[in-house]
Amino acid sequence: MTHHYQIGNYEETYRSFRLEVPERYNWAYEVFDRWGMDRSKTAMVWVGPDGASREVTFRELGERSRRAANFLSGLGAVPGDRVFIMLPRLVEWWELVLGCIRGRFVSVPGTTLLTTKDISYRLNTAGVKIAVTDSENAEKIEAVRGECPSLERVVTVDRTPGLPCYDDLMASASPNLGNPNNLSSDPLMGYFTSGTTGLPKMVINTHASYPIGHVITGKFWLDNRPSDLHFTISDPGWAQAAWTLFFAPWNMGAAILVWDQRGAFDPDATLRLLEDYPVTTFFAPPTAYRMLAQLDLTRYRPRALRHCLGAGEAVNPDLVEAWREGTGQHIWEGYGQTETVLCAATFPGMRHKPGSMGVAAPGYTLGVVDEDGGELPRGEEGEVAIRVSPDRPVGLFTGYWENPEANARSFRGDWYYTGDRASRDEDGYFWFVGRADDVIISASYRIGPFEVESAVAEHPGVAETAVVASPHEVRGQIVKAYVVPAEGFEPSDDLVRQIQDHVKAVTAPYKYPREIEFVTELPKTISGKIRRTELRDRELARKRGAR
Repeated sequence: MTHHYQIGNYEETYRSFRLEVPERYNWAYEVFDRWGMDRSKTAMVWVGPDGASREVTFRELGERSRRAANFLSGLGAVPGDRVFIMLPRLVEWWELVLGCIRGRFVSVPGTTLLTTKDISYRLNTAGVKIAVTDSENAEKIEAVRGECPSLERVVTVDRTPGLPCYDDLMASASPNLGNPNNLSSDPLMGYFTSGTTGLPKMVINTHASYPIGHVITGKFWLDNRPSDLHFTISDPGWAQAAWTLFFAPWNMGAAILVWDQRGAFDPDATLRLLEDYPVTTFFAPPTAYRMLAQLDLTRYRPRALRHCLGAGEAVNPDLVEAWREGTGQHIWEGYGQTETVLCAATFPGMRHKPGSMGVAAPGYTLGVVDEDGGELPRGEEGEVAIRVSPDRPVGLFTGYWENPEANARSFRGDWYYTGDRASRDEDGYFWFVGRADDVIISASYRIGPFEVESAVAEHPGVAETAVVASPHEVRGQIVKAYVVPAEGFEPSDDLVRQIQDHVKAVTAPYKYPREIEFVTELPKTISGKIRRTELRDRELARKRGAR
C-alpha cells in the first residue's frame, strides 16, 4: 500500500513553504466555521467515563461557542480579559476556548490536577477575571478567592449551590455573533509552561500566528485530512491539547476523539478504544507509550490506525521498536514547546533515526548555538535556537506575560533560545541531550541524561528511569539513575550490576550510572514530565547532609 503523505518531498517543501499572516484574523470564523458549512461534518467524537459516546458537528460547536462568547460578555468580560478554564475533558472545554476566540477573551487553560497554591499563582499571574470549572474543583478556587483580587466570577458546568450554572447562562445567551475582524496581533491564549526547571511562566500566543502556525503541525506531522479521526492522550490543561486536540487537526478538517477518562491512565482501556473507534492518527506522550508497551500489544487489533506520534519528552529507541513490533506502526517523533508550534520532527515518509528529534519543520530555521548566538559545527553540542530575524517564524509566541527577565534571557540577537540542548548531525537531524540545566559534567565529560536513560530503559528489569547529576568529591558530579523496577523484578545489588553492565555495553562506558537507586515512582510535573530538578535537589541535600 503506498502512502501519499502531505509533506511530499521534504527538501522541496522546506524550500518553498510559506505561511501568510493577514493583518486581521479570527480563526474561529476563518477556519472552524468554514468546516461547519457542511451541516453534518463531525468535529468531535466524545466518549464519556461510562463509555457512552456522542458525535458533535462543527455546526453545533460553532453555535454553542457563539453562545459561550455572549454569556461571557454578559458576565462583564471585555476583549483582552483573561478567562481561566479548569475542566476535565468535557465538550464545554472546547466550546469555551472557541467562545473566547470569538469574543477576543484570552483563555487560560489549567488542569484539574492543580492544587490551591497552583491555582492562586495562575489566577494572580494572569490577572484572571472569570473562572469556569466543575463543582469538584470549584471548592479549590473558592478556597483562594479571597487572595485573588482580579477574580470577579466563578461559573460551574454542573449545579453548584451559590454559583452561576453554565447551562443556564448558555440557554439564555444569543447564538448570534459576527466576526469581530480583530487584529492578528491580539492576544489569543495564555498557557503556562510545565515548570520543569522553575515556576511556570505564562506564554502568550496571538490570534493569527499560533493557529495558522499549527498548519505545520496538522498537515506535515499529524498528516491529517478531512476524513481522519484523530485521538490525543492529553489533559486539556496542557498546550499539547491546543496543538493536537484543537488547532492542528481542525485546521485540516479532521475530527477529534475526546475520551473523558477519569482517574489513573488505563493502558488496556486506551488500546481497546483504538479497537472500538476508527481512530486513524494517534498521539501519546512517551510516558503513556511506555505504559502501553508493557502490555502484550499483539492481543489488540486497532481498527483503522495508520499513523502514530510522540512528543513532550524524547522517545527512547527501544520503545519505538516495541511499538512497531506490537502494532506494526512507527512512532513519528516531533519537537516543540508551549512557546511554539511544531519546530522539528521526523516527517512521515522520511528516513527515521532512532532517538533523533528529526529535522527542522518547514517554516522554521533552527540552529545549535553557543552563548553568543554563534552556530556550532555539526556534531557539537549547544543550545537549540530558533531564528527570529530577519523573519519571525509563524507560530512562535510573542513573549512571556509580564516577565521581562525571562524574555531578555530567551530572545537574544537573532535567536529565540529554547533552553534545550542538542547536537546536529551531517544530515541535519537533531539529537536531544536534555534541558540546559539537566546536563551532567563528570570528570570534565559532558553527559546528556537522555542518552543514559535510553540505555537504562532498554534493560528488561526497568519500567521507568530518570538520570541526574549527583555531587561527587573527585569527579565533580557522577551519573545517578533512579529506577522504577519492572514487574517481576526485585531491587538488588545484582540488578544494579546488570543495569550498569548493560549501559557500559551499549553506550560510552564513562556514561554508565555509578549509583542506582530503586524507587516506586518518579517525581513528575502535572503534565507527566519528569522533574529532574527535584531529584537533583534531593542529591544535593543528601550529599550536604553526609558531610
